[in-house]
Amino acid sequence: MDPSPHPLSQFVLKMHSRCDLACDHCYVFEHADQSWRGRPKVISDAVLDRAAERVAEHARTHRLDTVHVVLHGGEPLLAGRAKLRRAAEGLRTALADVCALDLRIHTNGVTLDEKFCALFAEFDIKVGVSLDGDRAANDLHRRYRDGGSSHAQVLRAIELLDQERYRHLFAGILCTIDLRNDPVAVYDALADLDPPRIDFLLPHATWDAPPPRPADRPSGTEYGDWLLGVHDRWTAAGRPMGVRVLDSVLRTLRGSGSLTESLGLAPVELAVIETDGSLEQADSLKTAYDGAPATGMNLFANSLDEMAAHPGIVARQQGLDGLCDTCRGCPVVRSCGGGLYAHRYRTAPDGSGGFMNPSVFCADLKHLITAIRDREGQKTPVPQPALADVHLAELGSGLGGSGTVTQLARHELTVNRELLAAVWHDTPHSATGSAAWETLTALDAEAPEALDAVLAHPYLRPWAQRVLRGGAEADRVAVRGVAELSAAALLRAGRTATVTVPTDSGVLRLPTLGTLAVGGVEEVQVVGTGGECFTVRAGRHEYVLGPKHSTQQTWSARRRFEMPGWAVALEDTDPWRDTHGHPVSERLSDTAAEEWRSGLADAWEWIRRELPAYAPGLAAGLSVVTPLRQNSSGADISSAARDAFGAVAIARPVTRETLACLLVHEFQHVKLGAVLDLTDLYDPSCERLFDAPWRPDPRPLEGLLQGTYAHIAVVDYWRARRRTGDGAEAGAAEVQFARWREQTARAVDTLAASNALTEHGERFVAAMGETLASRLTDPLSSDALVEARGTAADHRRRTAR
Repeated sequence: MDPSPHPLSQFVLKMHSRCDLACDHCYVFEHADQSWRGRPKVISDAVLDRAAERVAEHARTHRLDTVHVVLHGGEPLLAGRAKLRRAAEGLRTALADVCALDLRIHTNGVTLDEKFCALFAEFDIKVGVSLDGDRAANDLHRRYRDGGSSHAQVLRAIELLDQERYRHLFAGILCTIDLRNDPVAVYDALADLDPPRIDFLLPHATWDAPPPRPADRPSGTEYGDWLLGVHDRWTAAGRPMGVRVLDSVLRTLRGSGSLTESLGLAPVELAVIETDGSLEQADSLKTAYDGAPATGMNLFANSLDEMAAHPGIVARQQGLDGLCDTCRGCPVVRSCGGGLYAHRYRTAPDGSGGFMNPSVFCADLKHLITAIRDREGQKTPVPQPALADVHLAELGSGLGGSGTVTQLARHELTVNRELLAAVWHDTPHSATGSAAWETLTALDAEAPEALDAVLAHPYLRPWAQRVLRGGAEADRVAVRGVAELSAAALLRAGRTATVTVPTDSGVLRLPTLGTLAVGGVEEVQVVGTGGECFTVRAGRHEYVLGPKHSTQQTWSARRRFEMPGWAVALEDTDPWRDTHGHPVSERLSDTAAEEWRSGLADAWEWIRRELPAYAPGLAAGLSVVTPLRQNSSGADISSAARDAFGAVAIARPVTRETLACLLVHEFQHVKLGAVLDLTDLYDPSCERLFDAPWRPDPRPLEGLLQGTYAHIAVVDYWRARRRTGDGAEAGAAEVQFARWREQTARAVDTLAASNALTEHGERFVAAMGETLASRLTDPLSSDALVEARGTAADHRRRTAR
């Protein structure tokens, strides 16, 4: 057994211990543990303050990258907006200089309204909603105490979350399985609501209180069959959203980590904070026996380090060693992981009880996993995730909310993973590379979020493409890159281990973290200590790096800026960033970096206020800004690389408005590049050139499509400037608005008449046209129209010289 328990990174914070529904399958109120009866109804300010202190203390001690907190109940909305605000403010303040905070709330949705949503938008609180399907399915369990249906109220809540201004908050739907409901009908009812994720849950049960099964035709695998019905429907639809249990099966079959504690062998890192400050284990244990989640600890007397060392927590962090003999010998154990811990409980003949058993759903899980494995192994491959028509239309309009852009990011991460696998497949396996690859594989199983944070780095793809092109240096570049990725993921995961990393001319690169100059040393050891700091051993020198050592002169940490609703990194360290077609800036001084931070904060505030439809997508998908060198003319310079999703490169302009324009303009290219990775919009064999109204030279079809799509944002930018400007400024903006809307509309017409668009491409361009058509209805003065056409003609003449 590992003597060092894993730090806790996931917390359920109970805001209210009662509920306004009376669901008869609720594990909090209807199962064996009844401790809720003695809890305060509402969490106190003192408990909230202490919770924030304890979480921040624990995160700082263990150098956590992200802390995940779910505001829960009972029904958390019953706590009221003031109490929820107090919780969010306390956590954000306590963790501001410690780590990122992923803050969520899970609700039945029946009292969700505009005021709650405005609060959640203010603090970027993601919202999950419970719903079991259509009205008939939902009414089997989720009813009011008087028996009334809650279905209509929940649908109103989801409709509210689906509005553009709140769409980025919608985390998904949680659905508890009931065998009486048809799986396809339930999936279709939920999918019609367009959630970003669906979480299907097995009903909580134990060997003492088994789950309901049909008495007339029991097979022992009814729940596995039910989920397979969902799997097949989901797959046939192109897997348009995440389905946590099915995604987890697919990930674990590939050797990656699970997305849920109910599958896989990853250690559980979760604690529950009750309304009275008690520290408890997972709520699911309430189904085992009265008092099962209790630890005897509370926030005021005990640290979260003590909680992490509790035997009940440690027992769920042992991987294979924590399972019974039956599970350890099972061929699907690395996917199943023994199932949810609570579902293993059984009372022994002597009256004692324990969890060293297979899951009461053992046969279901084995059937589900083997069936999906067999389907995946068939000759006909599972269709790649595709954009649903609604998302394609949303992106085609020039926009794209948080959920839609998150889907693009998820696919781009998959591409990066495939490229990394291809690099490793094509690279001779040295001892250094093999050891690094083993670390990557282990982290994928144990800390997938930390690994994904590194593999989503925009400049992974230029590195991989360089390796796959081959050449004399390819193998050396490949091994170095794999080791760099492994070390960076190790440090982000807060693990204790060592990775040997070759340097590039005496510079250690840690993607997403920074670079360290180590002189002429060709190979270093990166040592993760599990705390705030890490060590780099380079020959006779040892560098200790971390928050308290950020002034180390040879260490260049990547700077990350947190703003309301958006976090972005300023990338001036990664050598692979030089892929934008313009010279990149060298390492910025602290003064220059602060100017960038201030400029980005001002530009982001302007975007949120004046271009609010663009803000959610940008916040979800733009993670890196790479500074470019200014040119001698002082002209605005910006770029987005086709193979660097999530990054734009900009030479910092003077005004916040110009920076805002460059951000939204270049992010249009980022989005469209990801769309083209997913969907063919045009015939790639088309070699004709087309007129681009803003350029003197004709463009290939993709070039025209890219330019037109990007200029939709430019049109909206000048529309906003015209609306907000005064006097001469508004007049100048009106001219630019007139110029760009006319030129962009002409380009849309050219694309539509090209006869080279696919069916998806025609729909995409039609959506672009609808956006431009709505802008063309804005009245403009005749002087502005005349001046706009003259300005456009002058520009083409000047650029043609």
